[in-house]
Order: sequence, then structure tokens, then C-alpha cells
Amino acid sequence: MMLRLSVKDILNKIKAEEPFHAVAEDYSFTLKIESYSYYICGAVHDGHQFRKELWDNCLHTEYDRWYEEDPATRQMVQSHPIVIAGCDSRFEYDLNRAPDKAIYEDAWGKKLWKKPLTPQLKERSLQKHFNFYQVVHALVSKIESKYGAAIVYDIHSYNWRRWDREVPVINLGTTNIDTHRFGKWVDSWRDTLSRIKLPHGIETTAAINDTFQGNGYFLKYITKHFDKTLVLATEFSKIYCHELNYIIYPEVVNSIEQELIDLVSKHALSFYESFIAIK
Repeated sequence: MMLRLSVKDILNKIKAEEPFHAVAEDYSFTLKIESYSYYICGAVHDGHQFRKELWDNCLHTEYDRWYEEDPATRQMVQSHPIVIAGCDSRFEYDLNRAPDKAIYEDAWGKKLWKKPLTPQLKERSLQKHFNFYQVVHALVSKIESKYGAAIVYDIHSYNWRRWDREVPVINLGTTNIDTHRFGKWVDSWRDTLSRIKLPHGIETTAAINDTFQGNGYFLKYITKHFDKTLVLATEFSKIYCHELNYIIYPEVVNSIEQELIDLVSKHALSFYESFIAIK
């Protein structure tokens, strides 16, 4: 059963190591913890909600926003024991940017607001950003302290049709990863991703730092504060939808989810067992 909880209640449940499934009191993010496993799945750009008081001032359409969001990324990892996902659109505030850059003035070359947002409007959004990272910090701290290490699968998507060259189905961004310590697990994750089987004859290709380099704040924040946690920024090209026609292909999303059930859990176990062996 999903509960509606305050951030304080969520933090208390994590501290007590209590399994739960909750939406934040302000409906800005969800967190499911079936068990306190050594790995976490995140989908910070899954959200599409957009505060109504911002509608009339926004120059981008709902489709414009959807096009730049990462729809269905939470569903791709929803079967795993720990899943944290954003509910709000990145056009309100971007969880993958630092607080001082989380509210866009323009987005992908187009001005976002008819008139500048008031400090009060910005603060309402930034409070949700702050709350999310309070929970992220507590969650990663709990897992790292419990197991001595943790691994986070940071799931995103990107618009492949805007590229004028062939791009990978899956891109792994590693610029902010200590590859001296974690390079083995970066390579094994890339190899694991290349084995995903997709319908409709889609040939899975996986590359490192091809389209994106892994510069998101979610990865940077966790890496800065937790030196025994590896964050794998993993971007699926939008082969699971028609990004121009606003159509999701549920059978492709489901296929990705089913493939990741086994592949993520095995990769995470291998990481954890290797870390324990080194200790």
C-alpha cells in the first residue's frame, strides 16, 4: 500500500530501516523500499506534473515539456527493491541540476516564461528540490553504512531523433566517476546493457560518453557525499516511444523493465560481492 508521508516521516522510516512505499506529502516524488538492498534505482526525470499556478506564464506547451522529460523511466525499474522517482516536470525545477540552476529561464533554446518568476514561486519549487535531496542523502547513507558500499542506477532517456548521426540505444555517462576505482563496473554495466533484448527487431547498442557524459547533479551530489557509492548514469534513447508523435510504446517499455529485473540485480550483486571480497 502506498502512503502519503511528510519528509520527516520518510526520514524516520529510513532511519528505522522500515520498508514502505510512499509519495511525498506534496506529491513531488515517490519512494518505494521493499527491502534495504545494496542497490538503488532512480528516475529523477520521470515526472510530468506542472504546478497549475505556472501554466499561464509558461511559453512551452505540454508536448514541449513531455518531449524533454524522461517518460516511463520509473516503470523501467519499478520492479526493484528500492526506487526513488520524481513526480514533477523538470520544467518546474530540475532535480538533475544544482539548486542555483534548477529553475530554467529558457529551455533548449526557447524562453520559458512570459515574465520572470517571483522569488515566492521559485522558493516553492526549490523547497521540493531540497526535500528530495534530504531523502536521497538519508537513503544512500543508510545503504552505504549497512553494506559498506552502494550502487545507484540513475535511469534517464534522450531524444535520438534530434541527432544527425547514429547514436547508441543506451549511453552510459562516466565523466564524474572515479574510473580508477570503479572502471571495471562501468565496463561490465555497458556490456550488460548491450545484451538487452528488445522487440520489433531493435538492435541494442551501448556506449560510454557518446551522447552524454554523466554531468547530472543526482550523480554529482551522491558522488560528492558518499565515496563508496557508484552512480551509473544510464540513458536510453527514446526507442520506446515516438518522441515526435507523442506516443509511448508500452510493449517496449515492458520489455526493458523485464530485461532489467535480472540484469540490474545480477550486476549489483556482483559489485557488492567484489567490494566485500576487497575488504
